[in-house]
Amino acid sequence: MTIRSRKRVAAGIALLVTLALPMAAAAEVPPDYANATLSGDWGGTRSAAWHSGWAWDATLKVDTLSNRGGTASGSRGMSNVDLRFNADLDRIAGWQGATAYLHVLDNRGAGINAHQTGSLMGVSNIEVPVAATRIFHAWLQQNFLDGRVSLLAGLYPIDAEFFAMESASLLLHPAFGTPADLAVTRGPSIFNNSAFGLRGKWLLADRTVYALGALLDGIPNDPARPRRTAIRFAKGDGAFVIAELGWMPDEPGHLFEPNEPVHGLPTPALVRHAKYSGVSKYAIGLWQYGNRVPDQLDVDASNEAVQRRSQGAYLLAERTLLGLGDAGRDLTAFARYSLSDGNSTSIDRTWNLGLRLRGPSASRPDDALVVGWTHARLANKWRSVQGAAGTSAAPGEEAFEVTWRAMLSPWLALQPTLQSIRHPGGADAPRATVLGLRLELTL
Repeated sequence: MTIRSRKRVAAGIALLVTLALPMAAAAEVPPDYANATLSGDWGGTRSAAWHSGWAWDATLKVDTLSNRGGTASGSRGMSNVDLRFNADLDRIAGWQGATAYLHVLDNRGAGINAHQTGSLMGVSNIEVPVAATRIFHAWLQQNFLDGRVSLLAGLYPIDAEFFAMESASLLLHPAFGTPADLAVTRGPSIFNNSAFGLRGKWLLADRTVYALGALLDGIPNDPARPRRTAIRFAKGDGAFVIAELGWMPDEPGHLFEPNEPVHGLPTPALVRHAKYSGVSKYAIGLWQYGNRVPDQLDVDASNEAVQRRSQGAYLLAERTLLGLGDAGRDLTAFARYSLSDGNSTSIDRTWNLGLRLRGPSASRPDDALVVGWTHARLANKWRSVQGAAGTSAAPGEEAFEVTWRAMLSPWLALQPTLQSIRHPGGADAPRATVLGLRLELTL
């Protein structure tokens, strides 16, 4: 080995050590409450609580949307408040590897989809059918084997971890979160209505491969009292099971990212990782309800609806395609295909495609421009039922969205959005065009 080669090796080792030390120390550095939140660090109270094992934060989202076409033209507003509380039970009580998490939601405002667009897939991912304050997460998780295995029990929404595409998460359209064919089933545990159950997770030693599985109550809460939070195992609820296997080839040895589905203000280490690393994820998932429900078309010899179990599957991929020169500025593509049996629902197939551009300009490195297209194929049985009732139905409903998230400060974002929805409601209704603005405050 030449002297020049030795110098290069030594310089490389020094660089690796320099990069590794901040990662190791970052685990003990709390979130930057002073700069990343509107209310600040409360005189150091929040940082001190974090070091003791307690963390809390809040986020406010307000959507103002205006629609032309669809069912009726008009404008609506809605709001979503997230209150999150996280307890590291290892630090608090010496319970090694245990975490407790509570997430409360408050949703207000008449939804634009219910009154104007009439879309089967929806328009805003904070729109809910009934204004309510609910407990969304309330669970205890125990980690094993250095965090490679975990078991969670409590109120748990599957959209916290399953079928997730991080690069599509800024889009307002709901179908880029929970696949539309699953969302229209009788009661999955998703925003803003979670069910009680168990979730297990396994990670390969280098964290590049994972497996997820969950078993939950088939009907979240109490449908007769939609404004309340309830753990209710009623006759006929049945169970819901879901499993996912994924591969993240660009995440080897990444140990400082939380293994639990805690949504909260990130630590500096996580901020750096999210900003300066790309995305690479491939996953496949399966889901099924335990109880049978009436088929919307088929009948038996007694002219009664045939009882069938609802089930489905999905495939997803997202990958950073290229960097734009400056660290943290890149282009990422995402895609997902999901399918279900379509025996009791209006949608049996969903496609999602899109691109996310982080740092669209060098002067706006923290902004993001996202475009997405989604198509929901209407189930043949549903279309037959509509035809029998004298209503013609289109083959599918599709939507295109473009949105720009502008970070005005670390705690304030403004996000204009434009959506175009073809065949809203699966009918021959006029195309719906939605123009709006989302305001997001980290409190």
